[in-house]
Amino acid sequence: MYKISELQGQYKAKLISADEAAAKLKDGDRVHYGLGLGCVKDLDAAIGRRAAAGDVKNIMICNTVAVVSEPYKAYQDTQTAEQVSFSSAHFSGVDRKICRDGRSWYIPMQFRELPSYWPTNGNNIDVAMFTVGPMDKYGNFNIGPQVSEMWGVIKSAKLVIVEVNENMPRALGYQSEINLAEVDFVVESSNPPLSELKTKPPTEIDKKIASNVVELVRSGSTLQLGIGGLPLCIGSMIADSDLQDISGHTEMLVDAYLELYNKGKLTGKKNIDKGKLVYTFTGGSKELYDFIDNNPVCCVAPVDYVNSPHVIGQIDNFVSVNGCIQLDLFGQVCSESAGPAHISGTGGQLDFVLGAYLSKGGQSFICTPSTRTFPDGHTESLIAPILPPGSIVTTPRMATHYIATEYGVVNLKGKNTRERAELLISIAHPDFRDELIRQAEALGIWKSSKCVWNYEE
Repeated sequence: MYKISELQGQYKAKLISADEAAAKLKDGDRVHYGLGLGCVKDLDAAIGRRAAAGDVKNIMICNTVAVVSEPYKAYQDTQTAEQVSFSSAHFSGVDRKICRDGRSWYIPMQFRELPSYWPTNGNNIDVAMFTVGPMDKYGNFNIGPQVSEMWGVIKSAKLVIVEVNENMPRALGYQSEINLAEVDFVVESSNPPLSELKTKPPTEIDKKIASNVVELVRSGSTLQLGIGGLPLCIGSMIADSDLQDISGHTEMLVDAYLELYNKGKLTGKKNIDKGKLVYTFTGGSKELYDFIDNNPVCCVAPVDYVNSPHVIGQIDNFVSVNGCIQLDLFGQVCSESAGPAHISGTGGQLDFVLGAYLSKGGQSFICTPSTRTFPDGHTESLIAPILPPGSIVTTPRMATHYIATEYGVVNLKGKNTRERAELLISIAHPDFRDELIRQAEALGIWKSSKCVWNYEE
């Protein structure tokens, strides 16, 4: 730490331009761009300019969960992975676009474990770049509402460069500040507005699924709402319900919590972290970011605390709500790929499913429409006999608790394979039930079928 009298001099000594910061990169460097709202903008553009000019090559850009509205300039301004390539621990629409271009790859991970990934296992970061709020009079920069695994990144990095954006909300919580003494260089940005995440209005099917889930939620519950329109719809429906004394402990802080707060539902009467809305990163509207700013109700914390099944399991009446891409009659849940094509990421879904079951009175819900209609007009069941080849199992069958569609909610805990098939077919779309029964018979998991597999040598 510096003496207060030294701070301004030290700040000026470390202050450089974005282009000067980009010039610090060497061929082959592994660069972390921050996560959430902390993804750098001006530094990204400067790296794009330098790589496009051929001044540096083979740069690997890493991020975790990027809240960005358009592809990175380092991608737009270059053409090949030999110039700049990308790795992400959770794909967004931007990451999927870069992946289709053959320049981005997914990092398989448990989000909770990421703080320890970066400093170990040969994953060291050469340069950590991330956006922070302005320095206070004590020399501290607020990391913003995305502490997550940032201290793992910082500890791993050989060089730490912060990009100051005056629009970053000041997030209160644990390990949410970094001191000037721990920073190598400071870049004052052009203060671009923070990216907002827009959510599509809920469909009638979404509303029906949400209604089925909300019927099982009790007053006094603590909510985790996953990424996507359906969990948001459930949060909004709880806000309009007769339920009372709702608390929040969630990986991603989304606008539904602001709605719950504004309608007097969010009281924080839980048995740990009382009165606190605990989260590890955020993405949503400007109104949500304004709500977070300097608000002692909102508590940002490292992901290895927020997503810990041990911590979650200590919170009574914990309710976890997540979406998925597809599931099968065995209860295996795929929430991150369409076959081998990667869509999103593991995130904390499994941790919250496991933690909710450890909770006294806890429930975890995996929610999905029963069908998907493709652009060519054909429809498929999202409850499949078996997952398509290449599908990634996010939540294994032994962990799955409640499954919800527009046709109902079923509890798979303790059910044998035949009972699971019957329950899941009961909430599948009626047009696909007969075919699912035939497939279940062929798999030997239907009441009228015999074992079809011969294990004898």
